[in-house]
Amino acid sequence: MPDIPQEYRWRLDRARAEMDRAGCDLLILDSGEIMAWLSGFTVSETMYRAIFLPREGDPWFVLRELDMAPCREGGWIRDIIGYADDACPVTEMIARIRGRGYGNARIGVDFNSISWNPARMEAFSAGLPGAAFIDMRGLSESLRWIKSAHEIDLLTRASTIADKAMAEIAAAAQPGLTTRDAAAIAASCFLRSGADIGETGPIVLGKGSHEFLHGLFQTNSLMAGDVLHVELTPYVSRYGARLMRPVVIGEPSVEQYEAAQTLVALQDEQIAAMKPGAVVADVDRIMRQGALQAGLRDEYKNVTAYTLGLYIRTPRSSDFSRVFLPDQTWMLEENMVFHVYTTARGLGFSETVVVTPEGGQRLTRSARKILGKS
Repeated sequence: MPDIPQEYRWRLDRARAEMDRAGCDLLILDSGEIMAWLSGFTVSETMYRAIFLPREGDPWFVLRELDMAPCREGGWIRDIIGYADDACPVTEMIARIRGRGYGNARIGVDFNSISWNPARMEAFSAGLPGAAFIDMRGLSESLRWIKSAHEIDLLTRASTIADKAMAEIAAAAQPGLTTRDAAAIAASCFLRSGADIGETGPIVLGKGSHEFLHGLFQTNSLMAGDVLHVELTPYVSRYGARLMRPVVIGEPSVEQYEAAQTLVALQDEQIAAMKPGAVVADVDRIMRQGALQAGLRDEYKNVTAYTLGLYIRTPRSSDFSRVFLPDQTWMLEENMVFHVYTTARGLGFSETVVVTPEGGQRLTRSARKILGKS
């Protein structure tokens, strides 16, 4: 048995508890996030790779030979099997499963994993006709919903970087500043402050109710009265915080000031309600209905919060495995972490929030107001 860091023992125990519930002998973990979460190492799907976790005994990692050394260096798993570039990854994996006595086992797989597709299911089933494949759909996300103290510390560090970058952008907010200038300020701050990469998040002109959230990045020169929407997404050891603020060039209008006050007050109330056992639809209603009743939006169809945590480069940039919407009846649990956000009239406010018994605790600490050059 390798020397497993305590943080990863906790994660192994969580995974094996789910295996016990499903009656699985072996678990295939193949999404990039869950591999990083369980082992400390992940790699792209240039060629298929996966971790195999037995209910008892050591897990093993099967991946491209070229990635064996970084896998050994970056994670704690020591049983690492590499295959040549001209090999078939699934064929190699099937041989290992058989060779280790799991050819007729009950094998758990997250059927909703980004990396698991019908062709792979067909190949594994054909190569292991005596095995039963158990659908553990959503496991790759649900194992990661509740954060450890170590994970919350990483998210706190990322949040601090977001706050610092936001302050630097606000200090530079004057006519002539471009969206590209603002992005460069954030990227530089991220890298100087210890973030993994300099990718910033959307920095665009704020216009409309919410459509600017995914606006295309363009080089726009800002004039007095313009709203610069800044969303910052720094990562520390792959854990990503998020923070949104409107930065107004010059003095905010009375309408902007009043709208911001209302949005912030409603969101503060929502965050305060984020306690263990709270039904998500009830927490969501505070922000959604409040903004509609205040006349800030004609309709409110987008989510008001979604899961935060460990990210790698995948086809999705956000984790919507848990979201705040009116039809969500699941309950919050302590140490879940969310990106809580709201927008109206070109103004966007958001925080990285952890669920605690006293209510939501903000990990991002930037001033809760329209920002600008003082």
